[in-house]
Amino acid sequence: MGAAHLWHSDAVADAPAAEVDVTVGLVRSLLRAQHPDLAALPLSLVANGWDNAVLRLGEDLAVRAPRRAAAARLVRHEQEWLPRIAPTLPVAVPVPVRAGRPTTSYPWAWSVVPWFEGVDAIDVPRAGRGPAAPALAAFVGALHRPAPRDAPHNPVRGVPLLARDAVVRERIASGLVPDAARTASLWSRLVAVPPWAGPPVWLHGDLHPGNLLLAPPGAPPRPDGPLRAVVDFGDLTAGDPATDLATAWLTFDDDARATFRAAVTVACGTDDDTWARARGWALCLGTALVAHSDDSPRYAELGASTLRAVLASA
Repeated sequence: MGAAHLWHSDAVADAPAAEVDVTVGLVRSLLRAQHPDLAALPLSLVANGWDNAVLRLGEDLAVRAPRRAAAARLVRHEQEWLPRIAPTLPVAVPVPVRAGRPTTSYPWAWSVVPWFEGVDAIDVPRAGRGPAAPALAAFVGALHRPAPRDAPHNPVRGVPLLARDAVVRERIASGLVPDAARTASLWSRLVAVPPWAGPPVWLHGDLHPGNLLLAPPGAPPRPDGPLRAVVDFGDLTAGDPATDLATAWLTFDDDARATFRAAVTVACGTDDDTWARARGWALCLGTALVAHSDDSPRYAELGASTLRAVLASA
């Protein structure tokens, strides 16, 4: 795809079978019925993955449509909450510009969103992502504000690390996680760090390089760096900010991680326990990626490189 906007949940490994086959014909019929002014624009399928199908619509738009029921509520979360959160953020996010309704031919809500030109950060070497660290820290600083009581609940993001203990230990014991003994020992230390005692804050929930869009090759440099957009808010929730701060190990090398950590700490007053839990979340997510990315080499490598960074950290 070169310079294209994809969402991680639409290109992830081990994707389950679609419950509804989201085709160009189906989406065209939905547009004709609900947004006829967009129905004649060129339309092409660009991703068909774990949760959603993504179709490019004309030059500047995309359609994001769930391919299974489990993803339908996530689209509704984005439709409800992103328009409220986006004005507070210093980085572009895919705020739905149109909302689609269920029909007799398609059972779930769907969205028309902006199409962002750029390169997925996962396809850029870690050393090349470093210039995005200040902008990503600014994004986190703006997002991590106390969330309302009716913020979306996510049982596997923003929760205490102890809630992920059994599944992480199961992955480590599976034989799929490299350096299992050191990983298990570190996990035992990190899972014992005191849990978050502050108010639940807004979380992206899946803040890794597959959901960061960087400037395309040849783009003029900007003072704020190469980060062009943060995408895929399907896991939007509230809770422990450490969940999102795991991106320090998922995304950056040592130098950029230090830059990111310093900037976030200044913006949010982040304490050492929160950074320790963030390292624990990176371990948790790294084990998930290495254990479940057998059909996606780029995500398997992301998991492996994340675990190497986690184990190498002081």
